[in-house]
Amino acid sequence: MILSPDDPLAVPGQRIQVLGTSGAGKTTLARDVSRLLGFAHVELDAIHWQANWTPRAREDFCAEVSAALAGPEFVVDGHYSSLLGDVVRRRVDTVLWLDYTFALVMRQVVDRTLRRMALRQTLWNGNRESLRLTLSKDSILLWVVQTHGRRARELPREFESPAFDGVTVIRFRNPTQVKRWLGRIAGCRGRASGQE
Repeated sequence: MILSPDDPLAVPGQRIQVLGTSGAGKTTLARDVSRLLGFAHVELDAIHWQANWTPRAREDFCAEVSAALAGPEFVVDGHYSSLLGDVVRRRVDTVLWLDYTFALVMRQVVDRTLRRMALRQTLWNGNRESLRLTLSKDSILLWVVQTHGRRARELPREFESPAFDGVTVIRFRNPTQVKRWLGRIAGCRGRASGQE
């Protein structure tokens, strides 16, 4: 079931995955939702990328992710289905889908990359984005160009597969919808706990 974030049924479950193309803002949304709901946040990039941008071995990656998702409540961001298979999919009850245009994603990823380089921001396990990396064949900018269209075509087909039976998919088309939805969820939680 794919819902608009304005649909009254578009509420998060207890085991949430945030999906979208690289640079869409998956980690930011996952952090916001995990803080709002008090759930553990699992960032797949942080598990996958070891020092010097070395990917974790597939078996270790699957084992780490399985252990991280063993609890009853979590928000996991990222895809990695080619490495993880259905390790994540079989655990989730809700998907938050950032289905943004190429232009929006590219603007966000350029801004993010420039900010990370200027601030020399440390990412996972001591990794940093650099001008050299940004201009290389492993560039996140090039990755977005190569994968955005394919991911935009593949995800809707995945959501129609039997693997997603019983999973609520909430489709966001822009950051304004995300902010509005987060505000609605925060308001609902506040009323439920008697804070309003």
